[in-house]
Amino acid sequence: MGFPGTWMTESESLVYRVIPKCACSTIGQVMHYIDNGTYFDGDIHDAKGGIHKWALAHSQPKLEHAIREGSAYSFTCVRNPYTRILSAFFDKICGIQRNGSRYRGKLVPLLIQKYGIEVEGDFDQIASFRRFLLFARDTIKFRRPMDPDIHWSPVASHASTLVSGGGHYDKIISTEDFKTGMKEVLKNIEINHEIDIDTMPRFNESEGHGPKRAHPVEDYFDDLAMHMVYEIYHKDFALFKYDRHDPSNKMPIAEIDLDEVHAKLRG
Repeated sequence: MGFPGTWMTESESLVYRVIPKCACSTIGQVMHYIDNGTYFDGDIHDAKGGIHKWALAHSQPKLEHAIREGSAYSFTCVRNPYTRILSAFFDKICGIQRNGSRYRGKLVPLLIQKYGIEVEGDFDQIASFRRFLLFARDTIKFRRPMDPDIHWSPVASHASTLVSGGGHYDKIISTEDFKTGMKEVLKNIEINHEIDIDTMPRFNESEGHGPKRAHPVEDYFDDLAMHMVYEIYHKDFALFKYDRHDPSNKMPIAEIDLDEVHAKLRG
């Protein structure tokens, strides 16, 4: 199986397990900059050089060695399940992607037909989101009408592949306190080019794809929606210490226990 979804600096000092909708564009650009002194010109997901990726055949032996031997500092970044699934809806379902088309071609027409969502004009965002949430639950719990998409698959599922393959996380940071977490990560490695995390740009490849969110986060989640989110993401809430009872509280409510994370993800 190897280590899908992993990136590494070309200097082989830092390994990152990519988790969609969790600041991955910004993290990739940080990794590119500290090695090369420049940001990648474009979406870092398109980069074929300046950074190692498991998707690039020549990078795989280097990544496998660094992860299995523990020679590189390894980390990932997580996010509150409520804001992550909401972001996936506005970006991937409501938005037009970089290629000018809807995400995954026939996906939105399928959702319109089978789940009654709307994405055009002045639509009811709350009603459509809750119908999308039902669809996301169906894909994750029952793998119908399709397999779950990486953008709404549980964070724990993504993070587990590095651990089950024999890797180990030295740090797990949160999107909600990104600057603090990223600074702590960089303190642990040698850097070719210093970067100021406080003043660097934020790279959000999904920004502008979809309509603006019209309501506070908590308005999208009634009791049934909260129940579905917990049904899908119960492990994310438990391992990464988010508040399942209050969608308005996006911040972690406790420190992540790395020993617990490794034990649960390994199992």
